[in-house]
Amino acid sequence: MLNTLHVLVQQSWQTVFVALRALRRNQLRSALTALGIIIGVAAVVAMAAVGNGAQASITQQVSALGENLLTVFAGSKRSGGVNSGQGSASTLTLGDAEAIAREIADVAAVSPEVSGFAPAVANGRNWSTSIVGVSPEYLQIRDWPLAGGAMFGERDVRSSAKVAVIGSKTALELFGPLNPLGQTVRVKNIPFVIVGVLAGKGAGMGGQNQDDRLLVPYTTAMKRITGDRYLRSVNIQIRSAARMEIAQAQISGLLRQRHRLAPGQADDFSIFNQKDIAETVGSVTGIVKLLLGAVSSLSLLVGGIGIMNIMLVSVTERTREIGIRIAVGAQASAINLQFLIEAVTLSLCGGLVGVVLGVATAHLVGSASSFQPIVTADSILLAFGVSFIIGVFFGYYPARKAAALDPIEALRYE
Repeated sequence: MLNTLHVLVQQSWQTVFVALRALRRNQLRSALTALGIIIGVAAVVAMAAVGNGAQASITQQVSALGENLLTVFAGSKRSGGVNSGQGSASTLTLGDAEAIAREIADVAAVSPEVSGFAPAVANGRNWSTSIVGVSPEYLQIRDWPLAGGAMFGERDVRSSAKVAVIGSKTALELFGPLNPLGQTVRVKNIPFVIVGVLAGKGAGMGGQNQDDRLLVPYTTAMKRITGDRYLRSVNIQIRSAARMEIAQAQISGLLRQRHRLAPGQADDFSIFNQKDIAETVGSVTGIVKLLLGAVSSLSLLVGGIGIMNIMLVSVTERTREIGIRIAVGAQASAINLQFLIEAVTLSLCGGLVGVVLGVATAHLVGSASSFQPIVTADSILLAFGVSFIIGVFFGYYPARKAAALDPIEALRYE
């Protein structure tokens, strides 16, 4: 029993050495054959990394909006056939925001919001930035920490105080390396004292820089800067993620009642649910990843066909060699195994080089884009697994054809 096992192991190793020697004899052809697998695996790894990186970046941007966030936007205004976009109509009032905070039990915090662009002047510098009027609860709702100082309070809102919390980008443009706390910035020739500095958040949804802004009390913004009597939006934090849809329906019903909208009449406001945005983004990025994977998998299929083609050519070229091996006692299983090993070796070596090339390509894409591709162990293992399967699948037929050769006919072959 042991002797038989030893003979089988020895024959298997001999078959492996014969297969590897055959590949080494035709190094250029072997390399060109593996090229299709290399390109295919590299494409799969790189595309998976790009898809994962894009999904993570978008998910992070959605999460940066805040926790359990609902945003109510005023409707859009049309003038001369031109739609001014959401938030442009005069449909949301401070009374609406106060009613939501007072009457909806699931609401944890509410912040009215008005905004506009205006030049800010400080330290001898001029910078056009977004002026956003909010309440003190805004930072809690948006889950936005401060890098220094403090948020203005309810007393500042009631008195329309000239105080501001500055974004990190705006602070850098106006003050450079100087500490902006306690400094004065002028907006429309109105002096504001900086009481806080926002921590950096980077790009938000739509690519806008969230750090390029100046937060002021909404009463100050409405009276002294924008002149608005209506709100652009209302930011709302819900106590529990499980109650988001219920709270959204209650808020919608409350606003329709306050705006005296008849049954069947369209809403003059829009409510955006952070959870719905995250689910939509997840489904879209999932489809994109699937498409990228399908396209890159075509390269693997082409590479597999290339391996089968070359192996068939190899069987034809080595017909006489196969006949001699069979004539001196080689089993059909050994011939089958030899050509199968050649195909799998080509495929796995191509997969290894393809993984290295794919990781390098992903890092190259990351250096030239706004997000960082993420290479996962799953994608690498998948690439290797697919490489092995391709080697077995596309190498099986040539191997069977070689093993089925008639030794007498093979010896006669020229």
